[in-house]
Amino acid sequence: MSAGIQDFVMLTGIIIKAEPIGEYDRRVVLLTKERGKISAFAKGSRRPGNRLMAPTNPFSFGQFKLYAGRSAYNMSDAEITNYFEELRQDFAGAYYGMYFLEICDYYTRENNDELGMLKLIYQSLRALTSPNFDNRLVRYIFELKSIMINGEFPGFDAGDVLMEPTAYTVDYIMKTPVEKLFSFQVRTEVLDELGLYSRKMCKRIMDRDFKSLEILENIN
Repeated sequence: MSAGIQDFVMLTGIIIKAEPIGEYDRRVVLLTKERGKISAFAKGSRRPGNRLMAPTNPFSFGQFKLYAGRSAYNMSDAEITNYFEELRQDFAGAYYGMYFLEICDYYTRENNDELGMLKLIYQSLRALTSPNFDNRLVRYIFELKSIMINGEFPGFDAGDVLMEPTAYTVDYIMKTPVEKLFSFQVRTEVLDELGLYSRKMCKRIMDRDFKSLEILENIN
């Protein structure tokens, strides 16, 4: 199917998954502002020197020019505004980021309004690249806010006996817009309890094992 001008769409989003197809191609999954999660083929993107080689790597955020093929989108161009290069140079940071991408892939759907998750992954990756935040805190905020955005946070129950600062932190995560979320620090004992609480929530709600998390917990 040939693509006319009217067939192209420009979507703002981030690459959350990429896999090789054939000798030189890639299949990517994007989380987009306009159409939720979509898949696209990037022909020739694994060929050395191809203009789509870097833009089709995970973490690449920007605008993607796509056209509709017979059964899938095809990527023809991309303008990347943030590659999150710092994560590629930080072994632990990269696995935190990959874990976040896996959760995005788990939660999001095609043609859904996924703007909340797109904002969350972008701000969370920015926080991972900042020296001002403990990566563990970024992780717990991301986990809990993901659950909240997707309407699965059950609220506190009788078994949740938390210190007052920890309960306040969970409430703050729930009520604060994503753009203002990464603006605080907590004491070590609060961080530890927040981590226990977040892991309990994830185990209760997310019915999947995440490969990046397994690696992350082995290196920490």
